[in-house]
Amino acid sequence: MSRAGSAEKQARILVVDDTATLRQMACDALESAGFAVQAAEDGERALALFEAQPPDLVLLDVQMPGLDGFGVCERIRRAPVGSHVPVLIVTSLDDVESVRRAYEAGATDFITKPLNWELVVHRIRYALRTGRLVAELERSRERLAKAQHSAKLGNWELHLATRALSCSTTCRQILGVEGSEEFIPIGKLIACVHPDDREPLLRAIGRAAQEGTPIRLDHRIVRPDQEQRHVHTQADVVYGEAGEAVELCGTIQDVTDWRRAEKEVEFLAYHDSLTRLGNRRLFRERVGTMLDQAQTREDPKQVGVLFVDLDHFKRINDTLGHEKGDWLLQRVADRLRACVRGSDQVFRSVEEESSAVSRFGGDEFVISLCAVRNAGEAGNVATRILEVLSRPFEIADQELVVGASIGIAVSPEHGEDVDTLLRNADAAMYRAKQQGRNAFLFYDSSMNQLARKSLQLESGLRRAIGGGELVLHYQPKIELASGRITGFEALVRWQHPELGMVPPNEFIHVAEQAGLIGQLGEYVLRRACQQARTWRELGFSPLRVAVNLSAHQFQTEELAGKVGDILSETPLSARCLDLEITESTMMENKEVATRVLRALKGIGITVSLDDFGTGYSSLSYLKGFPIDTVKIDRAFVRDLVKDPDDAAITAAIISMAQTLNLHVVAEGVETQEQLEYLRRRGCQEVQGFFFSRPLPADEATELLRRNFQALEAGQPPW
Repeated sequence: MSRAGSAEKQARILVVDDTATLRQMACDALESAGFAVQAAEDGERALALFEAQPPDLVLLDVQMPGLDGFGVCERIRRAPVGSHVPVLIVTSLDDVESVRRAYEAGATDFITKPLNWELVVHRIRYALRTGRLVAELERSRERLAKAQHSAKLGNWELHLATRALSCSTTCRQILGVEGSEEFIPIGKLIACVHPDDREPLLRAIGRAAQEGTPIRLDHRIVRPDQEQRHVHTQADVVYGEAGEAVELCGTIQDVTDWRRAEKEVEFLAYHDSLTRLGNRRLFRERVGTMLDQAQTREDPKQVGVLFVDLDHFKRINDTLGHEKGDWLLQRVADRLRACVRGSDQVFRSVEEESSAVSRFGGDEFVISLCAVRNAGEAGNVATRILEVLSRPFEIADQELVVGASIGIAVSPEHGEDVDTLLRNADAAMYRAKQQGRNAFLFYDSSMNQLARKSLQLESGLRRAIGGGELVLHYQPKIELASGRITGFEALVRWQHPELGMVPPNEFIHVAEQAGLIGQLGEYVLRRACQQARTWRELGFSPLRVAVNLSAHQFQTEELAGKVGDILSETPLSARCLDLEITESTMMENKEVATRVLRALKGIGITVSLDDFGTGYSSLSYLKGFPIDTVKIDRAFVRDLVKDPDDAAITAAIISMAQTLNLHVVAEGVETQEQLEYLRRRGCQEVQGFFFSRPLPADEATELLRRNFQALEAGQPPW
């Protein structure tokens, strides 16, 4: 039997005829042709069978007692599943009125008696093929409509001669236009456009009609409830047989949420996501401009830099938790803004005032003063800061007082470039902290105590790298679909014999300044690979260990060779190593970054883009750099349940990564609500305190064993 015949054999035919002989003849002929057949002797019985199990086609006699064929056909068409089922009406009536009634009742076709069953079978096969095509077309339309609704994309057609406008349902929803009429006046559409954007849209329509220029335009609309939305409108010209423009066929897409997320990503390139203050990048650009302008003035002014570090903030953070610690940082940021705004310092513009306070991370803030007359003015601002921070903060039914240590550097006395001013202000801050905290000091060239401490740390770090004082802790990465631990991120800690556990933020910058970051990075990489190999030898399935690369390591083109040597020495498969790189590191030198990434990919290593969204967050380089994974920064995950903007950015990052076939990992997951949101959005992996803090190797191994045993036993692993 042919493939067509095999498909038709599965088709179910409902035969409806009140004459037993004709009914039997139909059943015999159709079953011989390979169809499955049901028979009904009257209209009511036919409708009952149709409702119980809708057939693929109905062969329906017209003249029956009670409910005739026309009535049955009408009832079938009103049924939820009956709109596309082919109905062939059989009649001995060949007058025009009967044919008209058949089609008005919804018949697909009609056949006149006496019946030639060979021809009837062919008519049925043709009707089935046509019905399948119509049904598939309708399903395609429904899928398209759903996709357009999800994408907030509506389509429209404008007839240029009549100015009649036809809009899809989604198009009407975007515009907020009510009514069920097929066409709406073009004026009604124009009335929805923001008054300031109407003229550009009208000009674009005019050029399209007269010159055939396609429309590609972003503009605003104002809905009936006065809500403003951003949309993207585009259209192409449809030409008639004589070559004249007859119609504009286009789409309108609501891009409000995307525009908002895009603006937020752009904002975060220069601002801290937690406090909304400027970040290090904005600070450097702003102070650099201020210094250039100060040198060209007829009446030179000084540029002041205040480095503010909160006193004992870590203790507060550890006691009350990160969430309340973040809340406190936000309130401190608010007070610093108000303090600068209310100071004697005069700013030339609102933009200068709003960008004067920056957060460098953790509990470090830096304030830039654009035009102080003397160092005393900077001291006045510092005095004001200490005073406002000494006022209690009310949190969790208790009052907290947060002091601060402030270092001040003023140009040109304390430096003539950004780096020197910042370094000297930092040194003065450390001196203020050492002298008892909650005070400010101006930089003095005699301040060498900080330098001595740095030398002490540098000397200790040289010993630590080869002396077993550096240890790695491992934080697991969890596959959301299964709950399985897929790997660990390796994080370095310094177990100092005198100072105790020294966190990375206290010695990484020392390693960078001392030129030890390469040795430190190589040590971490080798130990992490050795641990991954140990887990493999213990019988665990291959795990991927992630290691963070510093800017210094990444800008070295020999990196791939060194990594390859370590993998060979360990030995460890390249597919078990993931290297994490920040956005700013990659953007420092795009050409070198591209070559290094390609070399790493060439030996089979995967590469993750760390802290995505907090740096440049350019969509173009995601496809330009050969990376495998995007890690969503914890700053977005922290508030995504209660902050619509963070939720929108997180969803946009996941969607974008999926479109580019990139893996997605979310950092900093601490609650069930965060976890469920990420799961719904399609995030593949997560890590954070909800599952585990970073653990020493033996504790990480035990966690891995428990995870494996729970999965083997069919129990929830978390």
